[in-house]
Amino acid sequence: MELKLPPVIVFLLFALGMYLLSVLLPFGFFDFFGRLPMAKVLVIIAMMVGFLSLLPFLMKKTTVDPTKPEKATVLITNGVYRFSRNPMYFSLLVLLLAFGLILGNAFNTIIAAGFVSYMNRFQIIPEERMLLETFGKPYKEYLSRTRRWF
Repeated sequence: MELKLPPVIVFLLFALGMYLLSVLLPFGFFDFFGRLPMAKVLVIIAMMVGFLSLLPFLMKKTTVDPTKPEKATVLITNGVYRFSRNPMYFSLLVLLLAFGLILGNAFNTIIAAGFVSYMNRFQIIPEERMLLETFGKPYKEYLSRTRRWF
């Protein structure tokens, strides 16, 4: 890995950035009918996707530690992994979007986009490289038929 920050720490740092932006930026606040209920729905979706993405790893007794993809013993391609190669990271992104709605600052979408960019560059690409070395052709086929995020 290029960086060894666990994705949950990265998520928390970006959430802190969102909070600081909403407190320190004197403009950008938005509100609309249903903003908070929409945030709640996003949290529920994120929790469901997160749970469904962890479950196959636990059932197959393989690592869920994204900082050590070389310890993966099984390639998971079923369930939510048929639609996204990174549903765990997707669930973190959806949580950030929900948090942005709760905070109500439109500029937080830029921070959420920064999260996607950071995760692609420093977590997903190195992780994919290691998984390709570990699983070879089956993983290459999986890469070609499944989207990275959603």
